[in-house]
This record gives sequence, structure tokens and C-alpha cells, in this order.
Amino acid sequence: MKSVPVITPQEAAAKVRSGQTLLVGGFGMTGNPVHLVHALADTDVQGLTYVANNVSEPGLSGGRLLRNRQIARAVGSYFTSNPEAVKANQEGWLEVHLLPQGTLAEALRAGGAGLGGFYTPTAAGTLIAGDADVRTLNGQEMIFVPALRGDVAFVRAWRADTAGNLQYRLTEQNFNKAMATAADLVIAEVEEIVPVGTIAPEQVHTPGLYVDYLVQAPLLPEHLGSSASVKGSAKKVDEARLNMARRALKELKRGDVVNLGIGIPTLVADLITPEHGVNLHTENGMLGVGPAPEDGGALDYPVNAGKIPVTALPGASYFDSADSFAMIRGKHVDVAVMGGLQVDACGNLANWAVPGKPLLGVGGAMDLASGARRLIITMSHTDPDGTPKIVPECTLPLTARGAVDMVITDKAVFEFRGGVLTLTELMPGATLDEVRAGTGAAFVEALQGETAPV
Repeated sequence: MKSVPVITPQEAAAKVRSGQTLLVGGFGMTGNPVHLVHALADTDVQGLTYVANNVSEPGLSGGRLLRNRQIARAVGSYFTSNPEAVKANQEGWLEVHLLPQGTLAEALRAGGAGLGGFYTPTAAGTLIAGDADVRTLNGQEMIFVPALRGDVAFVRAWRADTAGNLQYRLTEQNFNKAMATAADLVIAEVEEIVPVGTIAPEQVHTPGLYVDYLVQAPLLPEHLGSSASVKGSAKKVDEARLNMARRALKELKRGDVVNLGIGIPTLVADLITPEHGVNLHTENGMLGVGPAPEDGGALDYPVNAGKIPVTALPGASYFDSADSFAMIRGKHVDVAVMGGLQVDACGNLANWAVPGKPLLGVGGAMDLASGARRLIITMSHTDPDGTPKIVPECTLPLTARGAVDMVITDKAVFEFRGGVLTLTELMPGATLDEVRAGTGAAFVEALQGETAPV
């Protein structure tokens, strides 16, 4: 059995050439090959195409490469979290190519499997689809996405054996596992290197045949960003938001696999108890998400898609982002609860882009909206200036077409019954007149009474 060479971060960085495509693993504050990227930031390599979920926070991982202007093009899912990426794109020296998070993961998996690409329903009929080839397959509109490969991949794992077999910890698989298959040269940064045989064959997540070099480097707390600790994860909570979360919880049944988006939907997680029997899924690679720990951070616990440390319930499992989104697109997630900016009379959803703000972050919203069996949207009934958010036709860039099943606002509950927007319930303290005045789209009323108990 071969022995994979062990090199330093500096020796690894020297293997990257200007103009190459670099794949960089990680999600939030977990699974980031920080030492490798920092070593590359100390070189004079320029003109990189940087493929990752995001370019990380300023000063961390890809943030240093960006500040050095070593990245010419960024391919990924969510860059809005880094103000430096937004500014670079606005100034015109950083080209950005957005892919929905699940599409990014699948494009990497296709690249590693020697495929030319694939058709997906995600983003069909949206701005993200661009000029992609569109076909109707099995009665569903789908767009073609080319496979994605890199010249070099930087990945992070918990440990490796001397043959290069990799084992990831908790939610560190994310994009690392697919990226390790999709580059001509793969360099794995690991915490420890152990003799062959130490990692049981069934515990190998990435076989050593994919790995060309190993770099041993510890992951230190200073390598993690502010979102890595539960102490920084306080949520904005008021009674109206809690009422929406409580109402959404009523829609979840024992045994449901449920994905909760950021914002109001995250409050639902705090209300779920083991007695509910709900199995929470997070798109960065975990099933069986438990409540936030009382203390600790991303070095101690898995993180959810909001980059917040969580606990794992008995029976939980970990997997990579490609498998996670395969669960979503394959209709194995029963319910998705997401926030919204607009929902229209046809059940179309807009929740990822606002005019006048940079369109640099789509995340996993498009995959979830089109892939979950049932989609529930929680949002305020109107904008702060009173503009309705339930409208005749979405004017904001679409997330998904005809996907919404229920809308829960601070004023009312609407369902799409036979494709018709139907008012089914008033929220505590709301009146029918308020709902009529604050709803832009026509709707059918199917209330048991004019007011709900206050």
C-alpha cells in the first residue's frame, strides 16, 4: 500500500500556480483547511478561480486571499457574509458565479465521478438559471449544470492514516468529501496522522487513492470565527415571531424529517422537544439535530446551516453536503420551514435577493424550496412601511415557482388549496380587516370565525 507524502503548509502552497482553479472545503467554521489557505496567502500566486461555499469571513481562510487580490473569480453559494467580497465585486475586480448550495455540491460530485454534468429542478425559472439548457424530464422543468473540477483541492479532515485515508469529524464532511474527488491534485490538512490500520475500513470517509499529500496541522480556536460559539448565537425574539414559530410547529408531525431555515424558522427548533418526534435535518450534513449546547463551540459540537453549534440527538447521523442535498431533491425531507420576502397568488416564492443589494448569496434556499415535500413560509405580513408581502405576482427575484403550501405571518395563516390562496386562520390579536388591508393578492376566506383567541 502506498505511503502518502507529508509536507508543510508552505510546501503545499508552492504547488499552486497562478491562474489555477482551487477547490477549498469547509462550511461556516468547520472543515476549513485554514493552514493551507493562509500559507497560500503568503505567496505571490495570482488570478485564482476560488471554488468554495463562500470566501469566508474577513481575515479567515479565503478572506486573506481576497484581501491580497489573489482571487480573480469566485464560484460558490454564499458570498454576502463577507463585506470584502461584496465590495470587490462592486469594484469590478472580482467576478462572482453563484450556484445554489446543493447544485454546487452535486457539480463537484459529478466532476469527481467523470460526468459531464446533470439536470436539476433547482433554480428552474429563476435568475440563477441564466441561459442554461432547459428540458422537461418526468414532467418537471430542469436546467443543465456542467460538472465542476479543480486543478488543486485543499480539504480538511480530522485524521488520516499514512495511506491517505481520511476520516472527518461531526459536520466537517460538508464540501470536503466531494472536493477530494474532483481535483487533479488533492492536499489534505489533518489534525493527526496515524499508522495504517488505525482507522477501521468502515470509518474511512475518503479513500486514500484520492489524496496526493498530507499536511498535519492543529485547528486552534483563533482559526474559528465569531459564529463558532453558542455565546454569539442569541436570536431576536418577540411575541409575534414566537407566535409564528408556535403555529409552524403545529404543522409538524411525529416522524417528519424537517429542515428549518434561518430567521423565524430557527425559533421552531427551540420549541421542539423529544416528545414531538421530529427529526431535524441541516443541509450541511446532519440528521438528528438537537438543541444548542449550554456552552462550547465548533471545536466541540457539530454546527447547523446557520453556523451555530448544536447537539446531536440519539440516532443522529452525519454525511456530506452532496448527500444532504440529494435527500432534499429526492423528496426525502417532509417539510421545509423558510423565511420569505414575497409570496404571490401562484405560490411562487422570493426570499434570496433584494433590489439595490448585491446578489451574492443564494445558499440552499432554492434546493429546499423546490425539493421538500411541503413548504411552509414564515414572514411578517407587510414590510415596515406597510407594503404587502403577499402579492399578486412576485416582483423580487424568484427562489422557486409554485412551491409554497402554507404562509404563516404575524397576522394570518394562508394555505394553497387546489392552487388557490386561501385564508384559513387569523393569528392572535389580528383582525380580518387588518388582513384584508395588508394583503396584496386576492384570496378566498375559509375561516371558522372572524377572530382568533387573543
